[in-house]
Amino acid sequence: MTDLTRRQAFFLAAGLPFAGAITCAGAITCAGAITCAGAATSARAATQKITVALDWTINTNHIGLFVARDKGFYRDAGLDVEILPYGDTGSGTLVANRVADFGISGSLGLFTQKSAGADLKAVYAVVQSETGRVVFNADRAAIKSPRNLDGLTYGGFGSAWENALISTIIRHDGGKGDFSTVTLGTSAYEALANGAVDFTLEVSTWEGVEAELKGLKQRSFRYADYGVPDEHTTLIVSSSAFLAANPKAAAAFVKATQRGYAFAVDHAQEAGDLLIAANKDTLTTPALVHASLKALNDGHFLKSAQGVIGTMDKAKMEAMGSYLFASGILLDGNGKALTAMPDFEAYYTNEFLG
Repeated sequence: MTDLTRRQAFFLAAGLPFAGAITCAGAITCAGAITCAGAATSARAATQKITVALDWTINTNHIGLFVARDKGFYRDAGLDVEILPYGDTGSGTLVANRVADFGISGSLGLFTQKSAGADLKAVYAVVQSETGRVVFNADRAAIKSPRNLDGLTYGGFGSAWENALISTIIRHDGGKGDFSTVTLGTSAYEALANGAVDFTLEVSTWEGVEAELKGLKQRSFRYADYGVPDEHTTLIVSSSAFLAANPKAAAAFVKATQRGYAFAVDHAQEAGDLLIAANKDTLTTPALVHASLKALNDGHFLKSAQGVIGTMDKAKMEAMGSYLFASGILLDGNGKALTAMPDFEAYYTNEFLG
């Protein structure tokens, strides 16, 4: 974008006429009695600050945010967007408590926190279908289908959701759903590689790609093939309070973000390079970033095969919410399992996509 176009964008954001190629030398005025300095001040005042919290260390699921910021899509929409560094406090908690205006969130996080009373509402589906997999080393010839996981050791991450998920998958295949769990966090991937655990869960478009780049041979089972509803793995959430108070800014943010993700689909090399350049200290393996983005695009995760990008599917949201309710995962604010099915339409909205 040229300097002239940038200035024009600022004037349009401020609702002021733009008088062509103008310099700020001397006493030349812009649009009547408003000086260039005054117009610039008005434009900055009209730009709304937006904060976005991340759900994890920076990865390709976040690419649309960085593209929209650094390509000027947010600026064009009259927004000054700050992407907050990932920290110990979860993005959903930051959003619900109005510390951040928007946040990247896992689908599970939305359902569990909202059910417990958090002020959250999803406004954008980053990922159109499930990227998670049950994964194990390819040389485990005895593991032919999920029922063969019975009696084995799972390297886990410490959530009730994992047990429900894996048990469902095993039982759907005719097994008992009995397995041992060792809570390891992200070290589960190393434990799997060295044989300390028999299987774990991974995101196929990140850890799965990383394993492939390292030459690790793995096999996996897709959740949806074994009785678990497909889902929008990753979402962007806000609070109902922020959305009600800032509907125009929310719509501007969501649409500019959608533009950022669409750019990552259509211009993957440039988008990947941009993400790396913006996060040099974190993303130190460019090959992983580009391979991950290729996996997201080839698998139609950011944009479905039908061309859907950003929109949340009612059937998917209802199916996953119902599954979590039936599994006893959804708890109220007192930590007790919900006894009545929530209205899951209150958990998300597509209205800001336009």
